[in-house]
Amino acid sequence: MADVLFYHLTESTLEDALPGLLERSVDRGWRAVVQTGTEERRDALDQHLWTFRDDSFLAHATDREAYPGEQPILLTTGDGNPNQAKIRFLIDGAAPPDLGGYERAVFLFDGHDAAQVEMARAHWKTMKDAGHAVTYWQQTADRRWERKA
Repeated sequence: MADVLFYHLTESTLEDALPGLLERSVDRGWRAVVQTGTEERRDALDQHLWTFRDDSFLAHATDREAYPGEQPILLTTGDGNPNQAKIRFLIDGAAPPDLGGYERAVFLFDGHDAAQVEMARAHWKTMKDAGHAVTYWQQTADRRWERKA
């Protein structure tokens, strides 16, 4: 069973928080899949990950490009895992696939969006009922993550 983390964004945007989480995943030697709710969000994140910081970028590709299996980070709207990722990030209420092949899954949701909060609650119940170890993390005022449950 995968460890399933719910990250409640209250102080920063997804675009601010996601690159750091992806960097830590890659530093662990993990490949990552980022599953978005729409193609537009996938494409916007594609551009953002190349330019999010002046002194850095995250090597990645989208699922519509050649050789998705070779990518350290793959952005997708689908439920596949062509790069054999160990961690899956789910954003914008994306419906999770079977998480059995992952070490970790991370649901990121905007605490200022009622629909995303409700979707996260539904996913929490589903993941818990499926037997995954679930934890809930909320941002502090200084944008650090604090475990709440």
